[in-house]
Amino acid sequence: METMRTMKHTAVMLAALAMIASGTVQAGNPDRAGSAGATQLLLNPWARSSGWGLANTSSVRGVEAMFGNVAGLSQLNKTEVVFSNTRIPNADISVNSIGFGQKLGSSGVIGITATTMNFGELEVTTFENPEGGRGGFTPSLANIGVGYAKSFSNSIFGGLLIRVVSEATANIRTSGICFDAGIHYVTGPTDNVHFGIALKNVGPAMQFSGDGLAVQGLLIAGSDQLTLEQRSGKFEIPSLLNIGAAYDWNLNDMHRVTFAGTFVSNSFTKDQGVVGVEYAFRKMIHLRGGFLYEKDVTSAEERATWFTGPSAGLSVDLPFGAEKKSAIAIDYGYRTTNPFNGFHSVGIRISL
Repeated sequence: METMRTMKHTAVMLAALAMIASGTVQAGNPDRAGSAGATQLLLNPWARSSGWGLANTSSVRGVEAMFGNVAGLSQLNKTEVVFSNTRIPNADISVNSIGFGQKLGSSGVIGITATTMNFGELEVTTFENPEGGRGGFTPSLANIGVGYAKSFSNSIFGGLLIRVVSEATANIRTSGICFDAGIHYVTGPTDNVHFGIALKNVGPAMQFSGDGLAVQGLLIAGSDQLTLEQRSGKFEIPSLLNIGAAYDWNLNDMHRVTFAGTFVSNSFTKDQGVVGVEYAFRKMIHLRGGFLYEKDVTSAEERATWFTGPSAGLSVDLPFGAEKKSAIAIDYGYRTTNPFNGFHSVGIRISL
């Protein structure tokens, strides 16, 4: 009876994701590249999963799963807090993130994340002053997500997330809302085979508003000054669908090697494939690397993404507590890019 109930839960969730995806995601459409807004939602802010390009969509767990596949949030032990900073040195851009997850009862987990992007102060330029000289302004890009995930059995995990997106300057702003949904399925003799599917960034179109869209002028010479309000065009959020699988090769209690891959079906650009491998020693030292591929990724002229393919990362977990189930970890991830010569991500994670 329990098995039939679990299979029913799985079938319902898979059917729901399939129906939503068919109505919202137009896969691999390069003709729409550049037409989406709120593309901050495509940037992974977490160091651990960035180290292999999020190839681990099917096995990501804890707070970081709220970006990759929210279903993995359900596999959090008790409490987790994560801080992460991603820096793009040549562009003077930084991304700061904080996340918190807490187990509720025996099978549910709730989590919250907040991410902000810092561009520093930019020069104000106008039609009359194209070189600047009129001071500076600071753009603000941020998003906050609240997720809930649940273990339906020892093999089936699902989750939902709602995210609020905000973008603003001093006199123009927009905000929107989008949703994520995901499923994890674990099988194998030692739960070492993973499958996952995640639908991300599904929501209504956004639109800018504010005084920055107003234009002042004269109807005729000598008349009173008029203010004309312009309307911003609406733009869509970059929806995508991730489908992934992973296999843990447990050599013994000391060594593990995980092979993972993810197919990314994008609504507004080319489809992508990511493969990665991670080596773990005593669950304390983790080395990982990955490669992202999309059509023309090796061509500087035809490439439609700033990522050029390779990624690598390192994590050091220091367990503590009576049963060594708690840990403090330092994570590092690097992704090659052109332009900007690479993204560097550093994170601190506390798991209780």
